Amino acid sequence: MTNNQLLLEAIALKKCVTAAYNNVAMKLAPHVLYSKHSALFVDAVILEKSGELRRDKKLGAFHLAGLNDLQLSDQSFDIAPQFDPAAEKYQDATLFVVDADAG
Repeated sequence: MTNNQLLLEAIALKKCVTAAYNNVAMKLAPHVLYSKHSALFVDAVILEKSGELRRDKKLGAFHLAGLNDLQLSDQSFDIAPQFDPAAEKYQDATLFVVDADAG
């Protein structure tokens, strides 16, 4: 399964992923896959970084080319309250977005 396919599945099922980003192990809650300047990005909440739980649940942008060892987790996530799928940066760029109405 490609990274793109794995992220699509994770977003559709609201499942976390684990990955190494710039050689740092992370657990992410991916919310949206989009393109910017002909490159693919995923915006996700960092739940764990280097094995440590994160207190601040910020939404970060991750260049897909920098995500390595991507794996689907069994852990589900709730949509972050700060996530706005109608944000300007996603206009005409969104490939797939988490569904607030999906169970």
